[in-house]
Amino acid sequence: MTTAPGDPFAALAALPGVADAVAEAREAADRVAAHRVLRRYAPVVAAESALRGARASAALEGVDVPLDELRSGPPGDPVVQGALRATGEVGTLVNTWRRAPGQALARLHTVVAADVAGPDALGRPASAVAARRLHALGGLLAGPTVASALVVAAVVHGEVASLPAFAWGSGVVARTAARLVLVSRGMDRKALLAPEIGHLERREEYATALRAYAAGDVGTWLLHCAAAVTAAARDALAVCEALRRG
Repeated sequence: MTTAPGDPFAALAALPGVADAVAEAREAADRVAAHRVLRRYAPVVAAESALRGARASAALEGVDVPLDELRSGPPGDPVVQGALRATGEVGTLVNTWRRAPGQALARLHTVVAADVAGPDALGRPASAVAARRLHALGGLLAGPTVASALVVAAVVHGEVASLPAFAWGSGVVARTAARLVLVSRGMDRKALLAPEIGHLERREEYATALRAYAAGDVGTWLLHCAAAVTAAARDALAVCEALRRG
């Protein structure tokens, strides 16, 4: 990868081991996108990805609900409901994210925290520091980069979650925003991947890597996020194969 001047995402992508991990995740994502079952069932796989991603995101917040229960009628728990609403917003927020990521983040927080936070807190950063960091993040996202969508998604995820950006629900918002980046920047155009599944599979590593990111060790975090996307691709392939077998 050629690092363009003034391209901080590319500089992060050049950290040790990151290029290989990103390439592995990219290949896994491409295998999913090329699966023949998607000619008929892409919306089905995307819907399953949204459900499985929401379930995993809620589990990472401590509310672990079996998939069968979610399918039959999700519980009224605000974490679960917020995660489901957030993944449901991904398709409608792609254009907003490209144009105004801060607005998209505010919308995600509004749907995630609707059952918990007061009206004045919905969509608003948790502090002045969080507001400044989110504004700076928006500036970075507006600039050109040669880095993979995965690297950009990981930085967005890390910033929103580690600040935390919002008084409640930042983890769910961060994970959903990462999905938005992958979709909007072309790595997962049809929203088939649920990286939340990979984060949940490596739950302890997820927490450790996020703390590392907050402390300035971005490389550890990027490696974890690449592994999570690779795991998400394996899960999506399993869904595609189940559909193929009928």
